[in-house]
Amino acid sequence: METVAEHPSSLLGKHIVLGVTGGIAAYKAVEVVSRLRKKGAHVHVIMTRGAQNFVTELTFREMSDAPVLTDMWAKVTHYHVEHIALAQLADAVLVAPATANFLAKAACGLADDMLTTTLLATKAPIFVAPAMNTAMYENAITQENIEKLRSRGIHIVEPASGQLACGTSGAGRLPEPVELVAVLEQFFHAAANDTLCVGTKTTECSSVGANGEQKHDLASRKILVTAGGTHEPLDPVRFLGNRSTGKMGFAVAEAAAARGADVVLVAGPVNLATPAGVRRVDVLTAQEMHDAVLAEYETADAVIKAAAVADYRPKERAGQKIKKKDGSLFLELVRNPDILKELGERKTHQILVGFAAETEHVLEYAAGKLQKKNLDFIVANDVSRTDAGFSADTNCVTILGCDGTKTQPPLMSKRALADVILDCVAGAMAEKRKD
Repeated sequence: METVAEHPSSLLGKHIVLGVTGGIAAYKAVEVVSRLRKKGAHVHVIMTRGAQNFVTELTFREMSDAPVLTDMWAKVTHYHVEHIALAQLADAVLVAPATANFLAKAACGLADDMLTTTLLATKAPIFVAPAMNTAMYENAITQENIEKLRSRGIHIVEPASGQLACGTSGAGRLPEPVELVAVLEQFFHAAANDTLCVGTKTTECSSVGANGEQKHDLASRKILVTAGGTHEPLDPVRFLGNRSTGKMGFAVAEAAAARGADVVLVAGPVNLATPAGVRRVDVLTAQEMHDAVLAEYETADAVIKAAAVADYRPKERAGQKIKKKDGSLFLELVRNPDILKELGERKTHQILVGFAAETEHVLEYAAGKLQKKNLDFIVANDVSRTDAGFSADTNCVTILGCDGTKTQPPLMSKRALADVILDCVAGAMAEKRKD
């Protein structure tokens, strides 16, 4: 098995300006500072007035070992004109958490505090991580502000879903610090390297250019994505399923839409918001997913099968709840349709990408699946890792190509990995056009 040598972090020596706004998730920004410094970055923190209600200036000063800026009008202690000096010094700016109020100000180009003024003055790539109550995040005004920022080349780090501090559950959680740092690390890694691949051949895998502009290389292309697990009913209250949350597939759908594709997302039962610009088809069982995928397949340019589809289903579904009895319960299971294999058999012009979620012999099993199912690429995923696979916001995979390529990105957010996968797909599409 080939291995990739350890390399210094792409954040080594980088100057990161971290903007912290007034949300409860401000406490996570302290760990972001710690992790960035462990990667060798220099961190310069700007706190808004609201942020100071949650975390103290002293905490960030101690963690960053640098002055913390809070006031446009405070006595100058470090830089000549502080917001200009920081704007010019920055290799990247990360705002985490970014409140709805901050998003509104940034979208309008307001500059009424140290953070917003620095943002207007910098030419460095800007990353913004919204974090707020679900209703506030889903509000049309907030979404319009996010789209305005995205259209100006600002990178939006999508919030996670789950239990929020206000007691509700849904989209709006600030991603974990490890994921935020991984987003920056992947960006600088991609900017510094032409490829992220090893083997006899290489595939270009950088997701964004050094200027931070979003690619639109999938415009007019139809991308079909599957996500989540499936539920195979035993009776009206029980089912056979798995631990898939759908995060990877939803990240791929979001990334494809951002790159201009016409995206159809066939989703199993998951608790995730539909990405902007994506047409979603909800299904429950493997058979329903099979039918939905086949209905879209012929007109698709690429299919990315990130869903964890149940291999078996109960032969019979009980009409009423199965009652507990003495002794053992025996269930007879039958095979579900192998959707990926059928797509490989029917493939004409499509680029077909599968996933191999394994706990052992990961590359060996993935390589066999790649060949057996007539795939163009397979994403080999060790789901026994705590920082990758099901539920995690980050992922670490190996992408095997049918032409012998082996793509091994570092640990990164699933959203960043989605762009790496799509780079491979876009490259394969370009090769088909040449043929």
